[in-house]
Amino acid sequence: MATFTSSLPDHILEQLSQAAKDLQLPKNKIIEKALEIYLEQLDRAAFLKSYKKMANDPDMLAMAEEGMADYFKQLEDLDKE
Repeated sequence: MATFTSSLPDHILEQLSQAAKDLQLPKNKIIEKALEIYLEQLDRAAFLKSYKKMANDPDMLAMAEEGMADYFKQLEDLDKE
């Protein structure tokens, strides 16, 4: 584990201190969890952005439609067995 030093605005540090007291957790654990959640949200936003971009790409739509047709065909074949 690495050590990281940073500065925070006074009002955020006060909120962090209060949350740590209320939750009976160390401040670093609250910061760690908050960063995990935030970074996960960034990943999700990038993923969503890529899907929106693909939705406007005719080649990607064609590939997706072909894949769905193959998938439905496989499901039909399984139902026949």
